[in-house]
Amino acid sequence: MSVTSPCCLKLLRFVFASVAVIFLLGRAGVASEVTAPVEQLHSGLVAIMKAGKATPFRRRYEMIAPVVSRTFDLDTILRQVIGPRWTALPSEQRADLEDAFQRYTAASYVANFEGYTGERFEVAPIVRPVGADRVVETRIVTSSGKVHTLNYVMRGESGGWRVIDVLAEGSISRVAAQRSEMRSVLTDGGGTGLLVSLRQKTAELSGGILQ
Repeated sequence: MSVTSPCCLKLLRFVFASVAVIFLLGRAGVASEVTAPVEQLHSGLVAIMKAGKATPFRRRYEMIAPVVSRTFDLDTILRQVIGPRWTALPSEQRADLEDAFQRYTAASYVANFEGYTGERFEVAPIVRPVGADRVVETRIVTSSGKVHTLNYVMRGESGGWRVIDVLAEGSISRVAAQRSEMRSVLTDGGGTGLLVSLRQKTAELSGGILQ
């Protein structure tokens, strides 16, 4: 292909999405406690990409959902996205939103990784500190040699390092994009409206299989 592949175009639109095979810079096997979760995510994505559309959506979802949950601190991301209104929501509704957001995120990966077309993902073994957080820098290289950057912002807690944001082209924040969209829904429809929106999007992504 002579231009950016359809998979990479989806990545830039969705920001979380990435098409990849693991390719470590430097000596083989270089990894750290910070980069390991990203590498595990990529391995999971390769698996569902190779499974492709011949494998039912639900099966691919079941393959990647546990990986997404381990790699991303989705509860923290959701609280960052919603902001101060989070604490004002009923506890039961907060639990429902956390579940819906996790299902939506995993379904988004399945929908955006439907096949492997020769792209590769290069993970730099050196992480960049940003305050107490760390940034894992990666490059998406298409089969034509075109390069895009995708950086993962990692935060370390007692359970280890997990992703709290993804930056496309080094600066386009997925969390910021979601914040703008979800707060607008929250303003119009409250917590119930946001829950309905997340479930509808998950249903659309999965062809009605999930919600």
